Parts: sequence; C-alpha cells; structure tokens
Amino acid sequence: MRTSTTDVPTLDRPDTSLLDVARKVERGERLTREDGERLLATPDLHELGRLANLVRERKHGKNAYFVINRHINYSNVCVDTCLFCAFARRPGEEGGYLYTMDEMARKAEEAVAIGATEIHIVGGLHPDLPFAFYTEMLSELKRRFPAIHLKAFTAVEIAYFAEKFGMTREGVLSALRDAGLGSLPGGGAEILVERVRKKLCRDKIDTEAWLDVHRLAHRMGIRSNATMLYGHIERDDEKIEHMLRIRELQDETGGFLTFIPLSFHPENTFLAKLPKATGTMDLRHIAVSRLMVDNVDHVKAYWTMTGLPIAQIALSFGADDMDGTVIEEKITHMAGGRSPQGVTQEDLCRLIREAGRVPIKRDTLYTHLEPVAAPAVA
Repeated sequence: MRTSTTDVPTLDRPDTSLLDVARKVERGERLTREDGERLLATPDLHELGRLANLVRERKHGKNAYFVINRHINYSNVCVDTCLFCAFARRPGEEGGYLYTMDEMARKAEEAVAIGATEIHIVGGLHPDLPFAFYTEMLSELKRRFPAIHLKAFTAVEIAYFAEKFGMTREGVLSALRDAGLGSLPGGGAEILVERVRKKLCRDKIDTEAWLDVHRLAHRMGIRSNATMLYGHIERDDEKIEHMLRIRELQDETGGFLTFIPLSFHPENTFLAKLPKATGTMDLRHIAVSRLMVDNVDHVKAYWTMTGLPIAQIALSFGADDMDGTVIEEKITHMAGGRSPQGVTQEDLCRLIREAGRVPIKRDTLYTHLEPVAAPAVA
C-alpha cells in the first residue's frame, strides 16, 4: 500500500502533532519523556529547529561561544574493550603510546603560545601507571603554565583510579584537584542505559557510577560537562532517558556546564558496518538536546565529530557553543573523522559570523566572555 504524501510534513505543512509541544516550549514549560520521544521521531526538522532556536536565543541571544584550547590524549593504552572505540590499544598491542611529561609540556607550551586558556586531557585506562603519574602531570603543567585551566579525566578514568589504587572516588577527585584539576570533561557517558552499556562497553562503569562521579565532583565545587554518543545501537527512548538522567542530576547539583551530543564514527571500530550519522541526524539530536536538557545552560556543537559546516548550521538548531581550536584531536580521527585536526580563532569567528551569530571568546567556566570584533574591511 502506498503511503499518502499528505502524511509527510513539509515547509508549508508543519507537523501539527507537535502543536502542544510547541506551546510548552513557547511558554517555557518543561518537556516530558513522551514529548522528547515525539521530537526525536518527527520528520519536521524545520519545526524542531525553530523550537530549539527559540530556547537557544532565549538563553543566549545571538551569542555563540568558543574557547582557545588544545587536546592532549596522554595515552591510548587501555584495559577496556568498547565496541565503538578506534582509539584504544590493549597493553602490548602495536600502535599503543604514552607521552612523557616533556612531550605533554611541549604540547601545552604550543597551545599557550597561541593564547590557549584550556588543556583538555583524557586517555585510556592504562594498567601500569602509578597514581603519581596523574597528579604529577597536573602539578607540573600548572607549575609551568599557572594560568591554564586543566579539564582532565573522564568519570570512567576517575572511577578506574579509585578502584586500581584503593581510594574513594572523592579521594581521587580531591587529590587531583589539589594537583591542579580545574574541571571534568563529559566523556564516558555514551548512553546512560544499562542495555546499551552492556552491549557497547560492558567493561566500563555503569550508569550510576558515571553519575556518582559527577555528583561528587559537583558537591566538591568541580564543574563538569556531559556527553551523549548517538548513532549506534541505541533506541530513541534510551536517548531521552539519557537526557533525563542528566537533567535530574543538574536539578540536584547545578554542576554541569555544557551538554554535548556526540556523533558516532563507526570506521575502524567493531561497529564499522553501521552507517555514519547524517547531517540531519546531527541537527536533530542537537535540537532535541537543547529542548530536553533545559537546565544545562550550554549545548555544544562538537565540530570535530559533526564537521565544521554542520556545527555552523547547528548554531540555529539549539547549539550556542562550537567548542574551540582543539588542536590534535586523536579519538575521533582514529575512527575515521575527516574534520580538521584543529582550527584557528579566525576560522571559528568567520563561521560564527556567517551563521548570523556574535562570536564570544570564553574560558572553560564561561566566566571570562570577550566579544571578538570583526576584522576591519580593507
């Protein structure tokens, strides 16, 4: 039986089944689980984007934020096996690496030289490194570059350190903070639903452990981000569940800075047969994230995963942040990412302005906000 074309929303015929959700958004009311599932399922991407942009502009106007930063992935040696990961190497496996302190300091120095205010540090779960490696890494970087903000170690790494070294998670966080830790990145969340985690990353900490690390960090005054990896084996209801768990913890602690939807790259992973996420999928998940995770101020279009053009469009689909200069990102690129390894401040500002937004240079905590003037016309 043929499907009637009248059932397919168009620009002239928006999805009328979303009228009640639209009214909630326009009134600033919180959306429900059922609302979220309907938003993920609607074919009307234009209406979805309109609603997400309404919330985005209500919070941030025309501003679009970025940071001058660098990623340092200190090692890819990892005891876990996650189906989605092309970055990790098992202990002793060819291709494994571990940076020395001098190598990390050199990379940080290069970043500071171009004005970086943030170093983003994550790595694999290395079986042979002492806890002192991590504290000394932070303290040495802070000694050499005292003004730099160190956003380091996912909740997975924090929990691993606690288990491996016989410490409490709070003790690990306290020691790392004393050594120079400024905030936590949001990685390792993937999808906060056990069905998915048991299939996708069975060796990794469970949902409650991920949330517990961030809860403890927030109670200690350590801010953090939250991610969501989409486009693999998850269902729509599970993505909404993930967003609701983040929203609930934010209601409790207020500690999340940014929510970051991450587009799965299947190349070079155990899930290589899966199709890559499309631009429509990326925009849909960014928009629904903005609408559902209403109490986290910022939603990031992580251009290293979406690519720069989609990240630029996402600034009108709920995103208000384009991350930063990044420089030498390894995790996505080892999974076949085709975006640049890094971009300049000038590149980011040009893309933001082309999208009709005002580029605002920020620090990690969004406390230093500096509008960037447009270049003078010759």
